[in-house]
Amino acid sequence: MASIKIVLWKHDKKKDGTFPLAVRITQNRKTRYIFTGQYILEKDWNKDLGKVKKSHANSARLNNYLLKKLTEVDSIALEAEGSREFISSKQIKNKAKHKGRTVSFFQFGSQRVINKFQSGSFSTCKGELSMLFNIREFLKWNRFEEREQVIKGIKDRRRNRVGQSRKFGYNFLEHVKGEFGKEALLYFEDITEAFLSNFKVFCISYLDHKTRTVTNHLIYIRTLFNAAIKEGIVEAKHYPFAGEKERIRIKPTQKIGLTREEIKLIENVELEKDTAMWHTRNVWLFSYYFAGIRISDVLQMKWSDLMDGRLYYTMNKNEKPLSLKIPDQVKGILDFYRPLRQSNNDFIFPYLKKANSNSKRDVFVKTRNGTAVLNKYLRQIAEKCGITKNLSNHIARHSFGNIAGDAISPLMLQKLYRHSDLKTTILYQANFIHKDADDALDAVLNS
Repeated sequence: MASIKIVLWKHDKKKDGTFPLAVRITQNRKTRYIFTGQYILEKDWNKDLGKVKKSHANSARLNNYLLKKLTEVDSIALEAEGSREFISSKQIKNKAKHKGRTVSFFQFGSQRVINKFQSGSFSTCKGELSMLFNIREFLKWNRFEEREQVIKGIKDRRRNRVGQSRKFGYNFLEHVKGEFGKEALLYFEDITEAFLSNFKVFCISYLDHKTRTVTNHLIYIRTLFNAAIKEGIVEAKHYPFAGEKERIRIKPTQKIGLTREEIKLIENVELEKDTAMWHTRNVWLFSYYFAGIRISDVLQMKWSDLMDGRLYYTMNKNEKPLSLKIPDQVKGILDFYRPLRQSNNDFIFPYLKKANSNSKRDVFVKTRNGTAVLNKYLRQIAEKCGITKNLSNHIARHSFGNIAGDAISPLMLQKLYRHSDLKTTILYQANFIHKDADDALDAVLNS
């Protein structure tokens, strides 16, 4: 339990001989001070009772004020103790300093999650909610607890949340409001360089995050900070990413695609018609033949998207429209599903047949479940074909890039990939163009 007391701070004497009064918070042998803004002479202070003596002209009023401050801080510590939440002296100080403020970091972040959900950005809001939970786990981290116990607690709480979300009558919005709607454990001013540095260590050591995942969390915190500054919730001087402070560096990742020969293996492998593995191959090849359209977009395609021998579709990620000629290879796939078409507004592939087209949430959930099933069977297809690379949904896009190499102009690839910026296309395609480096290596070794 934290020790909280009013003290006379003797290290900052004013010219008139008075000293400041402060609330002293001691927790786990670490001490913090909250200055009350009140100053008195040493002769007017009762050290043993922690009260202003009657010799002071306004002793009654001042003691009432100090008691109120003491009660506020004490209630924060008692609340944490009652909920078995570990809280440091610094956190008690910060919560007391910000008491009465209207918007905390979690309140601001949870409202953004709610807005994303209501606008139909279900994948984004789920990811952001997960990051909010991870940041809260960091704040609750008891550094005196064994690492294994900390990790177990994190996993247990995560498992409990997943279980709650699967129960009948679960309401996502009510869940978010209940978890973070009144959460005031963290304010934007508390997020400093030291905070971010310790958070990165926590993510790697206790959440087992890779570098890119940690970077995504920092980008998320930065995004919330920028939005909060714009709305006047926090001053720009508290921005921890400015200048030479915390700098977010996105490290390039290795992108590996299949070769033309490996694509042939997938096309020609014998699979029983109408099985889950057979449908998986059709969806994956459909994506590849259209320059790596995202699998989620493929699953949501309808017969109405096909007109006059062309595919007309809008990419969900950036809402970019595109029209492409239907390749002969795709026509063969479509012939399998055409007899099952019930209407022009029907989904092409079977994974969303039972989805409610009028419910964005239902379409999202069934698309997510469908992509998980596809990844499962793609691993089995890879095994049947003798492919040792990680055959996944997204590798269809990488495979197109690998086979395209430098045979297609960057501008045309930009159109096929639906990239907003040509630089993105050039950086993306650089993963698959190795000829110059290979030639240079040969020139040295075989000259």
